[in-house]
Amino acid sequence: MLWYRLARVCLHLFVGLWTCAVVFPWLDAEGRMRRIHRWSIQLLGLCRVKLDVIHHAAEPQPTRALIVANHISWLDIFVINSLHTCRFVAKSDIRGWPLIGWLCDKAGTIFIARGKLRDVRRIYEGLVHSLHEGEHVAFFPEGTTSEQGTVLPFHANLFEAAVEAGVPVQPFALRYVDAQGGLHPSVSFIGDMSFAQSMIAVLTGGPIHAELIRLPIVVTTDRHRRELAPLARQVIAEELLTARH
Repeated sequence: MLWYRLARVCLHLFVGLWTCAVVFPWLDAEGRMRRIHRWSIQLLGLCRVKLDVIHHAAEPQPTRALIVANHISWLDIFVINSLHTCRFVAKSDIRGWPLIGWLCDKAGTIFIARGKLRDVRRIYEGLVHSLHEGEHVAFFPEGTTSEQGTVLPFHANLFEAAVEAGVPVQPFALRYVDAQGGLHPSVSFIGDMSFAQSMIAVLTGGPIHAELIRLPIVVTTDRHRRELAPLARQVIAEELLTARH
């Protein structure tokens, strides 16, 4: 059964590669976004991930915002893309992942190298432009994945893009639970685990229920990035703590 599921996922990945290489050059930005959205939903289905979007915010979701979330797994990108197709900022290591890395690159992911301030400045300017253009932009401020139920400190640098663009920060809390409602043991992608090992764990670990929880926006007016980062982290951490109880 594992090999059958793995073969279907690999076939889907190759379809994505073919679409990026052959179809994307003929599509406008909106057409590419629609393809990415549909492909992401299909990938979650093949991985037996059921998505539930939960709204814990009274206000409507803003049309322009910098989306941030806690980071658990490579699945996170496709969970968020299943709601809104986003332009992601991700660590440069992802570019080297088999197939997924190339797909993320062609889907418009912006890769950032750790510790390179010039890289941060270049990416920051690109994010401001994307936000001005009305694109959905998302990143994971922890800078790496963390164990389910925990949230690492948020890096503040890229929050400056929301301040400069005059848009709010839209936090999301991410959880993956099993059939009993407990945190799913097969999803966390941490430590020395390879992408292949994580993929096999996801495909053999039983059905996954992904909860994408939209939280109240964090207003950026008259706030510094170093104030925004802990505020966004606090609302996400509190939501994850509440959900566990």
